[in-house]
Amino acid sequence: MQALRLGKRLHRALSNATCSFTARRALRSQHTLTNYLEPCLYQDTLLTQSPWSAIQVRGAKVLGSDVKPGNVIERKGRIYQVLKAQHTVQGRGGASIQVELRDVDSGNKVTDRFRTDEAMERVFVEEKSFTYLYTDGDNVMIMEPDTFEQMEVSKDLFGKAAVYLKDDMKVTLHLYDGRIMSASIPQRVTCTVVEAQTHTKGMTATPQYKKVLLDNGQSVLAPSFIVTGDAIVINTADDSYITRA
Repeated sequence: MQALRLGKRLHRALSNATCSFTARRALRSQHTLTNYLEPCLYQDTLLTQSPWSAIQVRGAKVLGSDVKPGNVIERKGRIYQVLKAQHTVQGRGGASIQVELRDVDSGNKVTDRFRTDEAMERVFVEEKSFTYLYTDGDNVMIMEPDTFEQMEVSKDLFGKAAVYLKDDMKVTLHLYDGRIMSASIPQRVTCTVVEAQTHTKGMTATPQYKKVLLDNGQSVLAPSFIVTGDAIVINTADDSYITRA
């Protein structure tokens, strides 16, 4: 009987020790999970409170040949947006790129030139998607797809790509420090040919291209077999023909 009582006491002691250990381990796990989740929840709260805050990432080195209009770069301690970029070749001096830049802080425009192999620092900005509604003179009306809030932006933000804007098209605004730097449209857009010269059959060694007029008023080069009424896919970056739709 005494041995039985001792056995029960030992069993209760072991059970209490196990429960205590399990509880301590659970508390430690909960504490670790809380420490892990708190920064994530805090970050999500900040993003929710400041949806327009830019994600600025420095240290991404790019070559001068990779710089394109719309990019934001850091040069000589200043932040610039690239407005225009033109590649030139200067004899033995090698290739270079002439750019028109806009100082993000002052708004002043400057012209600069640098080598195509020159390394520089690109600043990445936040991108936010909107839906294109319509164009009113020099302004474009867009809509936030989740909240349906509408806002008006300058047509100049789209540059020459503004000619391809279509109803319900997804467009992207590029922001730096909460300021809209530029806007872009999809790289591939389908357009309808409204005017094209009649194709003349013949044997040629190389593909023949001709000018065609699109429904947005833009003229592009397309293969000679394209006729009026065809839907074609255009690369909006350089206005080049890609394929039939």
